[in-house]
Amino acid sequence: MHLLLFTIIDTIRDLGWSAALDTLRDGIVLGALYAIVALGYTLVYGILKLLNFAHGDVFMVGAFIGFGVLSVLSGPTSSTLSIVPLILVMFAVAMLGSGVLGVAIERFAYRPLRNAPRIAPLISALGVVFFLEASAQLLTDSAHFQYQNYPVFAPLFQPPVFTIGPSQISVIDLLVIGLGIALMGGLMLLVNHTRLGKAMRATAFDREAASMMGIDTDRVISATFFIGSALAGASGVMYGLWLSDTYFFVGFLYGLKGFTAAVVGGIGSIKGAMVGGLLVGVVETFAGVYFGGQWKDLVVFGILILFLLFRPTGLFGSQPLQKV
Repeated sequence: MHLLLFTIIDTIRDLGWSAALDTLRDGIVLGALYAIVALGYTLVYGILKLLNFAHGDVFMVGAFIGFGVLSVLSGPTSSTLSIVPLILVMFAVAMLGSGVLGVAIERFAYRPLRNAPRIAPLISALGVVFFLEASAQLLTDSAHFQYQNYPVFAPLFQPPVFTIGPSQISVIDLLVIGLGIALMGGLMLLVNHTRLGKAMRATAFDREAASMMGIDTDRVISATFFIGSALAGASGVMYGLWLSDTYFFVGFLYGLKGFTAAVVGGIGSIKGAMVGGLLVGVVETFAGVYFGGQWKDLVVFGILILFLLFRPTGLFGSQPLQKV
């Protein structure tokens, strides 16, 4: 940790404050995307102790659903809706579609294997990954789709809303960070202050005991997959708005980095997923600037390996209780 801090300080000194603040801004925005993806991993793992590796491809599907809504409601010269209603509709449809997909994945790929050896659902998850990626590749003919090709979004990339020192903050930066905070805050409120959240926490603690107390654990698990997948869909639209380039393979890498964020923060911890996402986003961005773009993935997955070796519970995770 100290070595990482010294590296960041040296990077800031070498880059200069202007470039360093720009890099930090981009890292926070990227980290917000990773944090929302990490929340999906954390929710599912917290309840089922299952690593849903298909989660990254739900992110990809959400990005495509958002682009599909954009294509229907907007065009190269004019848009049926103004920018704010258009973005709201894109998020609503992408979150709903991704949530339904997540429930279908749980029902047909994971629930029949719930009592099988732990390797079985992992293999099933990989099968879902290949199925979703191959389906997207066939349906899109491996093409890349650009949100930014639609002029309705031009105001998002106009001159900055405000500046922090020499760093400029644009509307799209505020949109991604603000939506990320809102989604993460909403999830915290749901888990800690609603009846469904109480049922989710009870199911996560002891599924059999929760079932005996009258909780419909199957419904709770389905709801968990819906919420986590809806968050992935929202993150996919945020990715499309910010980085624009959407294609069939985009979910694979973002899913792995979201998983890295969950591990760094402590998989199973909502607070850890948020902090881990921001840390991974900032470190990746600084690594890309300081070492070169070809090194940033190596740095991120190097951090994953180090945490798995020396602190597998992450920053905020805890050792699981041993039943006797």
